[in-house]
Amino acid sequence: MRGIEYRGLIKIEGPVVITRRSRNVGFNEVVAVYDREEGRRLGRVVDLSDEWAAVQIFGSNTGLSADEARVEFLGKPMEMRVGPGLLGRVFNGLGEPIDGYGAIFSSTCLDVNGLPINPYARVYPRDFIQTGVSAIDGMNTLIRGQKLPIFSGNGLPHNRLAAQIVRQAKILNADESFVVVFCAMGVKYDVARFFLDDFEKSGVLSNVVVFLSLADAPSLERLIAPHCALTAAEYLAFQENMHVLVVMTDMTNYCEALREVSSIRGEVPSRKGYPGYLYSDLASLYERAGKITGSAGSITQIPILTMPNDDISHPIPDLSGYITEGQIVLDRELFQRGVYPPVAGLPSLSRLMKDGIGPGMTREDHKDVASQLFAAYSKVKQVRNLASIIGEEELSIGDKQYLKFGQKFESTFLTQDENENRDIGRTLDLGWKVLTEIPRDELLRIKQELIQKYLDPILAKDARAGR
Repeated sequence: MRGIEYRGLIKIEGPVVITRRSRNVGFNEVVAVYDREEGRRLGRVVDLSDEWAAVQIFGSNTGLSADEARVEFLGKPMEMRVGPGLLGRVFNGLGEPIDGYGAIFSSTCLDVNGLPINPYARVYPRDFIQTGVSAIDGMNTLIRGQKLPIFSGNGLPHNRLAAQIVRQAKILNADESFVVVFCAMGVKYDVARFFLDDFEKSGVLSNVVVFLSLADAPSLERLIAPHCALTAAEYLAFQENMHVLVVMTDMTNYCEALREVSSIRGEVPSRKGYPGYLYSDLASLYERAGKITGSAGSITQIPILTMPNDDISHPIPDLSGYITEGQIVLDRELFQRGVYPPVAGLPSLSRLMKDGIGPGMTREDHKDVASQLFAAYSKVKQVRNLASIIGEEELSIGDKQYLKFGQKFESTFLTQDENENRDIGRTLDLGWKVLTEIPRDELLRIKQELIQKYLDPILAKDARAGR
């Protein structure tokens, strides 16, 4: 059935065109715009007045004429075709296949804007996800159904870390494996190629759904891409009962596209030129993660964002930190010293960690070891600042021990090979090993029975080896 059609445009300004308003049109409805050659391009309604409608076009306005263009209001929101055939496929930012295999064979179409989840229907996340990365598993644990972003900077290895998590992530003490929805927004071709090659080489590509909106794609496509990716994730999780890991990179490019389109529409800018609704717009994406009652599936999100000038107070990381349950922050100084992954010990945080670790979930000593490592590394930072002022040789014996702990913590616990998959037992054992550098009477955050069970055997072994 064809929708209501109008001939002629009032105004063309970049990707936004102004046309007469249809009587029953609503926000986010899909519109078809035809040029003089009957070329068809889609758009969506982004603003309305009593007489006019503003339409954002998915693509270029080349060839459009204000006098000869035709606008057809299709009377429905943007939808994406979904089905079991999603896995192993590659789509563009609008959900259209670009891998040469044709459309998904399915009659199911879902609104890409998603449906709000009743908070009462949500299940509290508690299942530990083992990523095989000690800096995450040991101190910033990822929980199934959590949204845990990676805060990075230009040139830092966030893509390598994300690919490693995709290869290695699994739910501990369960047979279920993850399927992955990967969404790239405004990235260069070599970044997209890196992920595709890594997925193929590691053998996980058949369990991955890829959405690519490259740097040369229109700004509006970057805004639609994460909505399409999360629609696919919701289908796999809540209709096919799969555990879905969603990796979205780079959220900064998404927000830049939002700022660009907002400027074209003449909206009043907020902090650093971003629209005032940046918080709610990001929340509409992040809040599509979680577990719901009645479904065995789940959606776990790892958004990646590059902080402009490594500024963690920039609006994008600042607002993301409010919405999500923590953050993994990559540190440029650690990276320059050759530490991989360069996860900053103190700014990184997982707010759901406390509910997913401990006896029956990871190990009985996990909470105490993580707490003591955080406390000791905090002291290392203080001692290093003091040493930069008075010189290392003027430090007390205790402070020098903390410096030695800091070096061992970074070289032994944090540092690991890109292809090294450490189980949680190995991670915690390494935590105990680096804690041997601290005087026993300063291990105030660990129960004595755990010290006797885990630390004393290590000290005894080192004594026998003459260390």
